[in-house]
Amino acid sequence: MKVKVLSRNPDKYIRETKFDLHKLPRNYDPALHPFETAREYTRALNAVKLERVFAKPFLAALDGHSDVVSCLGKHPTQLSWLYSGAADGMIKIWNIPSRKCVQTMQAHEGYVRGMTFTQDPETFISVGDDKNIRFWSALPSESEEPIGGEAIPVTAKHNIVTKYMLASVSHHAKKSLYATGGDSCLVWEAQRNEPLHKYDWGVDSLNCVRFNQSQTNVLSACASDNSIMLYDIRGNSPIRKVVLSLRANVLEWNPMEPFVFVVGSEDYNCYAFDMRRLKIPLNIFKDHVSAVIDLDFNPTGKEFVTGSYDKTIRIYETDKGHSREVYHTKRMQRLTSVLWTKDSKYIISGSDEMNIRIWKAKAWEKLGVLKTKEREAFNYNDSLKEKFGSFPQIKRILRHRHVPKHVYLAKQEHRIIQDSKQRKEGNRRTHSKPGAVPFVSTRTKNIVSEEQ
Repeated sequence: MKVKVLSRNPDKYIRETKFDLHKLPRNYDPALHPFETAREYTRALNAVKLERVFAKPFLAALDGHSDVVSCLGKHPTQLSWLYSGAADGMIKIWNIPSRKCVQTMQAHEGYVRGMTFTQDPETFISVGDDKNIRFWSALPSESEEPIGGEAIPVTAKHNIVTKYMLASVSHHAKKSLYATGGDSCLVWEAQRNEPLHKYDWGVDSLNCVRFNQSQTNVLSACASDNSIMLYDIRGNSPIRKVVLSLRANVLEWNPMEPFVFVVGSEDYNCYAFDMRRLKIPLNIFKDHVSAVIDLDFNPTGKEFVTGSYDKTIRIYETDKGHSREVYHTKRMQRLTSVLWTKDSKYIISGSDEMNIRIWKAKAWEKLGVLKTKEREAFNYNDSLKEKFGSFPQIKRILRHRHVPKHVYLAKQEHRIIQDSKQRKEGNRRTHSKPGAVPFVSTRTKNIVSEEQ
């Protein structure tokens, strides 16, 4: 005769002390949980809806400039310091946590075109329309900022008066070298008054120069003849050049992939290139409806942010062609500069209406210290959204964004124009000899030529 008895081990359900958590036995057999997928889908749907409910990205506005904010700079070691240059020649140093300007200085006569930090984090370089290169102390002075916001008389550490137009500046990652762009690409050393190298390749002007921070001898530049040029500073000539259909306004290197850089173009798109193969871009990032003015990478290298003439900020993932987020306000006008902070949590933008704005990199993210259960709940919701992200209803809610009316109408117009071009090309191909109208991929349409 068989006798069935219940066997329970007290160690499995009794706490050792009253401060321990209660032990809850659970059977993970899927046959006992037939509605597990349905429950998880409902939780994923609720998580996506709550994400959009709590999406409030705007944090603060820093006002104090009396002209267009032309450029922004971030300190290499201090997260709380922000540097901004304006069209009236003013440079301001901001304390981000207190949201106050701690120092104002009259740096240039006219536009401040660019800023970069040297190897010494206590010194930064600025260039302007007055053809001067100036070295400044990055440490704010001990005296407090005047109430009226007037400039404090601050003397530059060093001043170089040049005969060249200066539109951009970038510093070498390891050596005391920096490059400027304008009439031509110039490489300077420390505080010498004359450039070490001068690179020309038949162009009128360069509007952006950037050193590669990993492959430190590589220098890139965007030119007014729609070309992107690469230089090796160990030689005396450029090494490679690619020509686009329209001008590139800005270029940034990926901080985690040394061969990859992204350019923002006048044709409303951004292009990712591998410098070893410039004939075909790695990816095209669409969605803007006007020229891309500035961009900056997340320190992780997985995302980048763009500011456009269409008064919007967009965040892209490097492996996808469309933006995951768009930021805009009624008062924000055309973007002139954007940057991503070193802790990858915040985005800072400067625009035409003289304001600097601080945004969250993840619009729905809760700021401050999270409890353990909160963090676990957020991680669980993220995994559910990833698991069910391809379901139609969840995908629709995840992708939907409200945009300003002028952006919405412009997007419709661009879609009509694009459909018309494709239809016309298809009709020409149908009524022509086979092979007379070849298929051209979207990635190569805007690449005119490559030169070496």
